[in-house]
Amino acid sequence: MKKQDRRKFIKNSLLGITGATVIPRSFKDQEQGAAAHQMERKLVFRTLGRTGISLPVISMGAGDTDNPNLVRAAMDEGIVLYATSEYYGNGKNEEMIGKIVKERKDGSVLVMTSVNPAGIDHQAGLFTSESDPVRFMKQFENSLKRLDMDPVDIFLLPFVARRESVYFEPLLKAMEKIKKDGKARFIGIATHSYEHEAIRAAADTGIYDVVMTAYNFRSQNLSAINESIDYATEKGVGIIAMKTMAGTFWDQEKKEAINPVAALKWILQNENIHTTVPGFTTFDQLQADLSVMENLQMSEQEKSDLKLASIKYPAGLFCSQCHECIPQCVAGMDIPSAMRAYMYAYGHRNLLHAWQTLSVAGLPENPCTGCQSCSVVCKSGFDVRRKILDIARIQCIPRDFLSV
Repeated sequence: MKKQDRRKFIKNSLLGITGATVIPRSFKDQEQGAAAHQMERKLVFRTLGRTGISLPVISMGAGDTDNPNLVRAAMDEGIVLYATSEYYGNGKNEEMIGKIVKERKDGSVLVMTSVNPAGIDHQAGLFTSESDPVRFMKQFENSLKRLDMDPVDIFLLPFVARRESVYFEPLLKAMEKIKKDGKARFIGIATHSYEHEAIRAAADTGIYDVVMTAYNFRSQNLSAINESIDYATEKGVGIIAMKTMAGTFWDQEKKEAINPVAALKWILQNENIHTTVPGFTTFDQLQADLSVMENLQMSEQEKSDLKLASIKYPAGLFCSQCHECIPQCVAGMDIPSAMRAYMYAYGHRNLLHAWQTLSVAGLPENPCTGCQSCSVVCKSGFDVRRKILDIARIQCIPRDFLSV
């Protein structure tokens, strides 16, 4: 098979698996369906720490959508905060959000964004000497230009993990300067791993106003994470939950969706979670997420739905990023990044995000070929070898091919 034919075959097979070839309803049909469901919406507000910002407990993770009408509908429904990043759609998502915000001349919406520093050691959870603050500041300025916004409401330093990464002086000073110069009203960190350590350290710096953390009903080490959240909120730090759907689907085939209402309600039982940023790509998903605020108490059926994890699908698609797999791998591969890429492809149907995540993992083109059997035992029950071999195929597809 020719190389180009092979790329086409791989992309088509992955697209088919992720459901990206399904033709959605027209925007007009979606808008009519959303209008039919609209009602006098009940909004539940919490205050985002010392920022003093009062937000509905449902905000929008906008990174997975390229539909401006969906974002406008979310604004019409009362959602205030929109989370984007240079990472999403090669900056196109920021451009879309910026244009829509410009339409709202009343200042009723807020934007949170981030840019990825170079030189992140994802395996160790640390920044490195390649994490150049000058380059980081240029990335930030480009982000402001795409948003056409100065200042931005909230700016985050992403992929913070170990305490040392929170206190990494070059980037810490860069973040301080951004706020001091009035380029961002508030600053914070985003953490996917070692969350309890990162949250506590962010609070200790005294400069960070906000922490966005992975947090859901499948998170590992919840006791330590909750203790750190309590500690941070006592110091006035606002807490935002991401990765709220724990992979969106229980299974790779996407036959069993995770109950989004139950997942969000579970998170919001913790009153120190001030808002959540679920990603939604349809008007129906928007309405489902907003319905959470009609009654934050979990029903017995909703509790039962979440127990599916330990019964039918004990592994699921969500990787807790515990990093316990790394020392077990004889090849020293960045397995947590590969597992996140797998979740983005099969759970979120976002091949570009999966490709970007896998690209930082440094995965060999033909991983696992040197091992007769896998030495890694995943605490979540993942078949690590099978998932790595599966997601590694996406490396054969050029990035610009996925972004069109």
